[in-house]
Amino acid sequence: MKLKKNGALFAFGGTAYAMLEIICRRKTHWSMFMAGGTCFLTLFKIFKKFDKMHLPIKCVVGSAVITGVEFVAGCIVNLKLKLNVWDYHDMKLNVKGQICPFYSLLWALLTVPISAICKKIK
Repeated sequence: MKLKKNGALFAFGGTAYAMLEIICRRKTHWSMFMAGGTCFLTLFKIFKKFDKMHLPIKCVVGSAVITGVEFVAGCIVNLKLKLNVWDYHDMKLNVKGQICPFYSLLWALLTVPISAICKKIK
């Protein structure tokens, strides 16, 4: 039962993130489904374990988790496999073109609806 729920949460997060990318960028990549699923499942587990966590802290945690997953995924997908899914080299303070403060801030904001969704899931 736990595996089924985790799979459903992963699929929800992956699908939601891929759809968000299609809306914002008009395209996505299978790796973004994987990253989105990993992020949502991880944040769901953290937010359920620490259910009294205040929203600003959740936003910091969410930003850290999503940025971390994005960095690992970028190092594999973009740098190692050379698939060029995204490139933040033109963004200020980027790290290897894979992460940057601007998107980390967006991930903090994205954590607000993620937190609300996680609250509704039993």
